[in-house]
Amino acid sequence: MAFDGNWKVDRSDNYDKFMEKMGVNVVKRKLAAHDNLKLTITQDGNKFTVKESSTFRNIDIVFELGVNFTYSLADGTELNGTWSLDGNKLIGQFKRVDNGKELIAIREISGGELIQTYKYEGVEAKRIFKKE
Repeated sequence: MAFDGNWKVDRSDNYDKFMEKMGVNVVKRKLAAHDNLKLTITQDGNKFTVKESSTFRNIDIVFELGVNFTYSLADGTELNGTWSLDGNKLIGQFKRVDNGKELIAIREISGGELIQTYKYEGVEAKRIFKKE
């Protein structure tokens, strides 16, 4: 339930390098750096609904902990995997559909902020969100 709420991206760390490693072209990376991403997260038991709203798209992502699902990133990259809860962290373990490489996503609340960490091919990035 700690994840519930409306979150707006405040700052990023190493996000451009992460997107570059993911194969996102320079134009899309520049736009993504200013996407004004907002997340609305609601949890009902093991079921989560995440409403993403940004300059690029609005999408609802519904998933259940431990249940495999497919998800497309804003650049069109398709992922397949699961989210699990480990203590106070939501951990997403995904594989890219196009090349089978692993992408790890971690969401945690720290100091009143939602920290979203991405790990891909040795590159780690963070996006930090403030509650609205």
